[in-house]
Amino acid sequence: MADLIPTDAGGPSGAAPRRPTRPAAARWARIRHGAAGTFTFWRRSIRTRVVVAIVLLGALVAGSVGLLLMRQISDGLVNSKVTSSLGEASSETANARELLGSAGSSDFDPTTQLRQLVETLVSRGEVRGFDVVVLGPIRSASDPSPATGIRTTPGISADSVPVRLRRVVARSDSTAWTYARELRLGDSPGQGSPAVVVGARVVLPSDGGTYTLYYVFPMHDEQRTLNLVRRSLLTSGVLLLVLIAGVVLLVTRQVIRPVRLARRVAERIASGRLEERMHVHGEDDIARLAISFNQMTDALQQQIRQLVELSRVQRQFVSDVSHELRTPLTTVRMAGDVLHDSRESFDPVTARAAELLQNELDRFENLLADLLEISRFDAGAAGLELAEVNLVDVAHRVVDSADPVARRRGVQLVLDAPRSCVAQVDERRIERVLRNLVTNAIDHADVRGDARVVVAVEADPQSVAVTVRDFGVGLGPGQSAMVFNRFWRADPARARTTGGTGLGLAISLEDAQLHGGWLQVWGAPDQGAQFRLTVPRRAGEPLAHSPLPLVPADARISGSQGSSNGGAP
Repeated sequence: MADLIPTDAGGPSGAAPRRPTRPAAARWARIRHGAAGTFTFWRRSIRTRVVVAIVLLGALVAGSVGLLLMRQISDGLVNSKVTSSLGEASSETANARELLGSAGSSDFDPTTQLRQLVETLVSRGEVRGFDVVVLGPIRSASDPSPATGIRTTPGISADSVPVRLRRVVARSDSTAWTYARELRLGDSPGQGSPAVVVGARVVLPSDGGTYTLYYVFPMHDEQRTLNLVRRSLLTSGVLLLVLIAGVVLLVTRQVIRPVRLARRVAERIASGRLEERMHVHGEDDIARLAISFNQMTDALQQQIRQLVELSRVQRQFVSDVSHELRTPLTTVRMAGDVLHDSRESFDPVTARAAELLQNELDRFENLLADLLEISRFDAGAAGLELAEVNLVDVAHRVVDSADPVARRRGVQLVLDAPRSCVAQVDERRIERVLRNLVTNAIDHADVRGDARVVVAVEADPQSVAVTVRDFGVGLGPGQSAMVFNRFWRADPARARTTGGTGLGLAISLEDAQLHGGWLQVWGAPDQGAQFRLTVPRRAGEPLAHSPLPLVPADARISGSQGSSNGGAP
């Protein structure tokens, strides 16, 4: 029995709700913000999770032990009280019977006998700490229900004796007992303090009437003892949890603090501060972890420096070679021009060789120009010459210049554009991007089927987009991620109709990123490919979306794939 005094839980019903002091929307937003912040802190803090978990586990263990102790102590107190109450009641009943037997006389008034008996029991009860209730007499053996004659200790209500106990005592000569509540006059059912009620029957020798004696033994001392134990256990449990929380905080601080320091050092290293290292203290596991971390960082720093130096040497080599080749190329170009201009006076074989020499010199010059441009991007020396440019005019120029090449290959160029789409861009770079995309589409167009290349221009208040769509072989699985790699080709066996160098798309991606824009590609096997260039209308503004879709409306999505290069979502 965890508590000898059950309490009724409840609250006022029908009370009017309090008027809110803030708008419901603002309060709900504040609650959600607080809940989100709490969840974020809980998710990110290992220390908090460990402390809370151990404290909750400690509270569970302490609560279980406390409940077990409370139950054992309560059962012990109750059993001891019942045993002592039964012994006391048996002794008092025997004394009452002895008193009635010694006073048994035919001319003795039964009322006087009963009054003397009750006075004697009440006086002994005041000394020994119990109350008395006398009911009777029982009218007959066939009707054992007690009569209404009631005599009690002053101030005690006869309702302290439960009805079920009265019936048991009225039917049996043995002593019976039960738990009940000691009710005072004026108390309502459910009130009063817990008690052990013991009942027995006695017979008055003067009239032969059978009466029932009930002894009510209050459990005030046991209740106080149990309350004291409960408070002691609760106080001890709270102090124990506080102690556990303090110990866990101390331990987790010693363990998590080096981890946090390692995280901060790792973040600094990731930001480029390769000289950062962890401080080593002691020789424990954390110290060895710090030593291993520092060794790993030293190895990474050395490898990064080697890669940076190798990249720098490579860029320098490309730049130097490109510049150094300019001088001999100029000389060869002059000689080639002389031969090309005089080819009509040569024999057919020599004339054809002069034409091939001129074509390869043109391609070599384009390759050198692209290599120099790539070296400028790698060195971070590329810049923009911004101006208000109508991208529709740029698209028209690119389409018009590429149309002769497209006609020779049997490809139809289609331009779908409004009258004006103005943006702040570097016209030379944007025109180069579009030229690379269009010539690439001409190279990969399906001359045996749909030999179209569709160029579309569209704008919205934030951005301008240009798409270049071909209906050729398309892109296979995984190829969209390599389209913008330097010197990569989707079909190595395909001839370059336009004499490309293999650097056009890589340079186009660099130009798009230099504008803060996107250059993306979609492709699917046997469905062709579509490139999309998106730039902001005002330089420096971030992009959130594109006016044109990346996936064409006529595409079969099941076999398609896309690549989001250039920072696109």
